[in-house]
Amino acid sequence: MNVSLAKDLSVYQVIMGVQAPPKPLSLSPATLLSLVRAQIDLLIEQQIAATLWVKLPPEKIWQSELARYQSSVSASSLIYTCQIDESAKGGDGGAGEDEGAEEAGEENTPLSSSSSSSSSSSSSPHHVPVHLSPDSQMRRENFLIVLSPQFCSLILAHRPLKKRKNKTSGKVNTNKNQPLLIINTLEGRVIQQVLNGIEQAITPESSPIPVDFICPTAPQGALMNQLFAKQLLRQDEINRQIIAVRSTKLQQQNQELQNKEQLKDEYLKNVCQELRTPLTHMKTALSLLNSPNLKPPQRQRYLQMLNTQCDQQNSLITGLLELVQLERNLEGTALELVRLSEIVPGVVSTYQPLAQEKGIMLAYTVPTELPSIWCVSGGLRQIVINLLHNSIKFTPNGGEVWVRARIQGDYVQLEFRDTGIGIAESEIPRIFDRFYRVRTAANEDYGGAGLGLTIVQQLLMRSGGSISVKSKLYEGSTFTVQLPSVGDTPRAIAIENE
Repeated sequence: MNVSLAKDLSVYQVIMGVQAPPKPLSLSPATLLSLVRAQIDLLIEQQIAATLWVKLPPEKIWQSELARYQSSVSASSLIYTCQIDESAKGGDGGAGEDEGAEEAGEENTPLSSSSSSSSSSSSSPHHVPVHLSPDSQMRRENFLIVLSPQFCSLILAHRPLKKRKNKTSGKVNTNKNQPLLIINTLEGRVIQQVLNGIEQAITPESSPIPVDFICPTAPQGALMNQLFAKQLLRQDEINRQIIAVRSTKLQQQNQELQNKEQLKDEYLKNVCQELRTPLTHMKTALSLLNSPNLKPPQRQRYLQMLNTQCDQQNSLITGLLELVQLERNLEGTALELVRLSEIVPGVVSTYQPLAQEKGIMLAYTVPTELPSIWCVSGGLRQIVINLLHNSIKFTPNGGEVWVRARIQGDYVQLEFRDTGIGIAESEIPRIFDRFYRVRTAANEDYGGAGLGLTIVQQLLMRSGGSISVKSKLYEGSTFTVQLPSVGDTPRAIAIENE
């Protein structure tokens, strides 16, 4: 059976056109769902074989109500399902049906589940699709009309267009967060008017459908009482589900707050511990310097200890201030377009004297025509400085350090490779933690605040990039940075500097 509506029709406008129309109520999609379920409950309990005219969202939660009715009531029931004619869609014409579907089943409905089309029900001989034009006014409406000699009802949900102009684009947007206008009526005159409107809109080529149905003037009192009771039960059920969802959400938020407080406490504990360690060493050195029998070599050693620990303390405080300021301002920091060839060579040349002092071969390969990358303003230089500094610091005398850039899909990849002391596999997951410093077999103190890699990771996360590490003890490490690129991939021209 094939039914199409040639004339555009709005059920809401038809209802509002009758004399003394029922007043629409501004309600949530959850209330609409409870009304639909209550009526399906009544039809099933009373075994009322009715003709249904429906347009409901395609989500499984809504379509399951129709399936529940079909499977529980005799085969004489018939369901006409209004749906946008997919074959007639063109351009953006399909947006209306998607919009209408989500409008009556969005986030306010606590039982939302994954979308599923009603194609399975269309295969039933008692299910008749009614094709609507892509620009039909019904795309903003959902309804359930029940027609039977014992009981007739109509539930309509209409979302009016609320237009507002976008200040930047000038386009008109629709506010989808406003409540639905819902009409729930048992008045025969109103339902009859809607049926007459549908009859007039049906195309002559459509299959014949029974249009001689006359709605009863008033429903039976017993059915009214049962329907009212079921509506209360269904609304109470959905209210409990809403409360459960909100309660779960509040519990999750409370847990997140507790986790943040624990992280904050742990962070403050680590800060205090890190600041206390250099002070303890300095106090020890000062007490030893007061010894009357102190020899000059010992005095020099204790003075050197004081100098080293002062540097360590200064490094910690500087790193902490830098990290705090970075975390405070990072979200609001703008991204900028920058070229690696404008940053990397300058930083490498700055570290050449330090590399030469340790006898380290320092080289870089940066294609001059690599595309620009997106990075936090000033962040690329900071990333290169921290990673290059680490590579040189943890590479013994006579070692090698390479910096290499290349295109990798939609990203520009920057690689820092060294022949340094390496990192144990068990330590790699922790090297980006605050204050974490790699332990070495020789127990050598390489200094530093243990915040450099944390800062690098924070900058990359804000820039939409990433960092990965490969390392092997006593053989070296490779830190690979990826940052989103802009533009086409140019030909690479390698430049080396030793």
